[in-house]
Amino acid sequence: QVQLVESGGGLVQAGDSLRLSCAVSGRTFSGYAMGWFRQAPGKEREFVAVISWSGGSGTRYAESVEGRFTISRDNTKNLVYLQMNSLKPEDTAVYYCARARSGYSGIYSNGYDRWGQGTQVTVSS
Repeated sequence: QVQLVESGGGLVQAGDSLRLSCAVSGRTFSGYAMGWFRQAPGKEREFVAVISWSGGSGTRYAESVEGRFTISRDNTKNLVYLQMNSLKPEDTAVYYCARARSGYSGIYSNGYDRWGQGTQVTVSS
């Protein structure tokens, strides 16, 4: 059974950095794009970033985090990361790691079929 487990969330001040990690169990990591989404209180879940199976330049970001967040992956360890710099109060949300459906690497949540439980990120002003 596929399991995605996020870690690394916490309470930080505006301008600080955090690195989120997502550990993916089993053989289901190989060949799939991986994404990060977030959901703030009272808002819908939104796309943050996605990385293709091969990584490298195969990344895409939400406009709100472009230039501040970096997604990466270590295919030897079944890990996906989200490095978040220059955090803002509006980045406060529960962050979710997700595995894309086979052949998909886009920004829509219905293109992802496995989700972690989420990790809370709170940025104080």
